[in-house]
Amino acid sequence: MRIGYLDVAVGISGDMMLGALVDAGVDLAQLREAMRGLLVDSWDISAEQVSKGGIQATKVTVTASEPDNHHHRHNHQEAHDQPHRTYAELRDMIAGAELPEEVIEPSLAVLKSVAQAESTVHGVPVEEVHFHELGGLDTLVDIVGSVIGLRLLGIEKLYCSALPVSHGYVDTMHGQLPVPPPAVAELLKGHPTVSVDIEGETVTPTGAALAVTLCDEVGMYPAMVVEQVGYGAGVKEFPGQPNVLRLWVGQSTASKSDTVEGLWLADEVVTVEANIDDMNPELHPHLMAQAFAAGALDVWLAPIQMKKGRPAVTISALATPGNADAVAEAILRESTTFGVRLSRSQRRCLLRETITVKTQYGELSVKVGYLDGKVVTLAPEYEDCLKVAQERNVPVKVVYSAALAAADELWKQGRSE
Repeated sequence: MRIGYLDVAVGISGDMMLGALVDAGVDLAQLREAMRGLLVDSWDISAEQVSKGGIQATKVTVTASEPDNHHHRHNHQEAHDQPHRTYAELRDMIAGAELPEEVIEPSLAVLKSVAQAESTVHGVPVEEVHFHELGGLDTLVDIVGSVIGLRLLGIEKLYCSALPVSHGYVDTMHGQLPVPPPAVAELLKGHPTVSVDIEGETVTPTGAALAVTLCDEVGMYPAMVVEQVGYGAGVKEFPGQPNVLRLWVGQSTASKSDTVEGLWLADEVVTVEANIDDMNPELHPHLMAQAFAAGALDVWLAPIQMKKGRPAVTISALATPGNADAVAEAILRESTTFGVRLSRSQRRCLLRETITVKTQYGELSVKVGYLDGKVVTLAPEYEDCLKVAQERNVPVKVVYSAALAAADELWKQGRSE
């Protein structure tokens, strides 16, 4: 599987996304031709190589010719000169475009996410949201162009790093607002973020919407064989920080993971751990519950002995790469530790399914594990067995054995083929 990873070290905007795509290999002429189906006012898109903090990057510029024949170049500092369009107008332009549904659907999703954020912040209906700071035509080109660019690169799954949160203020149509602007803050809800010591706006509403809407997972860098690395240049200059968006493109090593000759499932997991010697043990169950709530696949405690002979525990949580940061945050928030350790590992799992078997105590669920097409493990669902045992007033081990026997008999009859 070909995947992409957005490394948002400084920031992200629509034009930076387009620049990274072009720098990673998207042919500008092909992108321009693919976007002709947008069928809106006259526009053009160009690209040039620039240097940002010593890094060569691609800067993309959208030139729009609006009905009043005034030409506008895509520059967020000049956004006030552009005509204001409502969400409904922009939505209809995308919906009516002569483009594949695979482009229209995600483009509409990105646009809607921005409109909903603006609606929440300003207290107006979504349909009436005006894209002041984002302008008009360039917003469509940024969004639709990014979706098309990902398709042209053959990226099937997109990942993204935690999004940076800077500080300071930004001038808007509503006056001076704190960074990140309220609409961006709304879009970042529920997504991993990281603080950066940069004065000024680094993540725009369009950039945030592209990242959180198009990315399948936000978090750590995925395992891949790298084929291309593209750099998209931003407009602003930040002292000591190259204002570029980096896009990694390559083959996922987890693509071999679907199955290995039908033998098993293979994937990658992250172990999040911390040693704790100063926490009330009564709080341990809640800590584990919060790690599970953050998306952990499994959580466990192990007794250890730390420096000065102190009794302690290690809390360990297993997570997917996309959920690792959220699990780490939960452990840092709910425990007394000052840090967690993250380590990646490969995992092999039996192919599995859940079946329902009939027993003298009623129907029960049983997990079935396969290895090379053969049943090697049968495991009744404990909670089902416990519930039935309590209802029938019989030992849970009796119900468990009945479920196991019924499942075993089922596969002896040839159901394992």
